[in-house]
Amino acid sequence: MAQKVRILVVEDEPAQAEVLAEALEREGYAVTTAAQGEEGLEKFRICQPAVVVTDLKLGGPVDGLAVLQEVLKSEHICEVVMITAHGSIETCKQALRDGAYDYIEKPIDLDLLRAVVKRAAEKTQLFQENRRLQLQLEDKFDFSGVVGESSTILRILDKLRRAASSNVTVLLQGESGVGKELFAEAIHYNSPRKSQPFLPVNCAGLSDNLLESELFGHVKGAFTGAMTDRKGFFEMADGGTLFLDEIGDMPLNMQAKLLRVLEDQLVIPVGRTTGVKIDVRIISATNQNLAEKVEQKRFRQDLYFRIQGVNIEIPPLRQRREDIPLLLEHFVREFAQSEERPVRGFTPAALRILKSYPWPGNVRELRNCVKTMVVLADAEMLDVADLPFEMHQQAGSADEISNLAGVNLNELEKTAIQKTLVMVNGNREMAAKMLGIGERTLYRKIKEYGIS
Repeated sequence: MAQKVRILVVEDEPAQAEVLAEALEREGYAVTTAAQGEEGLEKFRICQPAVVVTDLKLGGPVDGLAVLQEVLKSEHICEVVMITAHGSIETCKQALRDGAYDYIEKPIDLDLLRAVVKRAAEKTQLFQENRRLQLQLEDKFDFSGVVGESSTILRILDKLRRAASSNVTVLLQGESGVGKELFAEAIHYNSPRKSQPFLPVNCAGLSDNLLESELFGHVKGAFTGAMTDRKGFFEMADGGTLFLDEIGDMPLNMQAKLLRVLEDQLVIPVGRTTGVKIDVRIISATNQNLAEKVEQKRFRQDLYFRIQGVNIEIPPLRQRREDIPLLLEHFVREFAQSEERPVRGFTPAALRILKSYPWPGNVRELRNCVKTMVVLADAEMLDVADLPFEMHQQAGSADEISNLAGVNLNELEKTAIQKTLVMVNGNREMAAKMLGIGERTLYRKIKEYGIS
């Protein structure tokens, strides 16, 4: 079901506000009202409407012109329709020159109001769609999708840029969830091949026979179920990039066939004796130590040397914690927009926990966590209560265990209570749950240790 277009009505006369809201709601809009300019600006920041309908004269220090100026200064795309009495028409004409969409004179013709708001909303939606497409294009053809400001990520970005301009093979290594496919896409879409296909293949998800057919294609009758000729990923990616994910799980017999294709740039579909010439760049990825697998004879040494033209090690998130705030900001912005939720960020207490959490699932886990929190959020700022409960128990524990030896148990208990209270912004009910004690016990301990 499509999301309703939001309209904000700022009107200090309650009866008039109710009439305007009802007239617009009948057209299917989601209408929010505000009685004063200050309230209007606050609700504008929260609901981010497509159109603001505001009276020129409002009770309080913030009038309709001030509302207009604040809306125009914001990054949110929105049109403003002014309402005015006859004596202030010249002021509204100046507002049009300043950036207002239109004005309506009192007494208000509701049909005219609906027509003006409809045109204004359509203009806003067109601008939003154009911005979305532009951002999508910019994101795809630069490295903005790779988020981070740590020295490690900056070095990797420099390496990605250098690799992107050539046809050299690239091997991306790192734990599951670090974003290897995202890095592969960044290389492709910044390369001379960016207008050609980028095709990912999961080498771990297919059996030997299926993997050979998927990569190299097959002819009709090559095996049971082969009802027609079919191109493989190599042919489909001709001129572009083939991303071989989890290449460390590729069976040895397929490794030999892949090596031959890479060396000859010639693909022989299953069931054929003649080859098809192809021009494909290979980017591979693995969460395993391929050098060790080579020593164990579980990965071909010649293929290993062939695919690691440029070897990029992507560190886990716990080794680049300085990137966590930037990633959180990036994903909050992404999901607040896609899920149409008025979420702006995290409270300091929530951010402390998120930064200290070990993130075993890396960026993938962080992204999914933020999405869930944004969808379920009740406020603009995500707080400790919005975090998954297991984070309260795990965050920071690994860094603190080494400091416990030889410390008085009472001091340990006092410190644990103090830090937990800080973590939850003084919420004693939540602190008691995290500490695994009753609230009465917590109150007694706070008094006993003199904790403020």
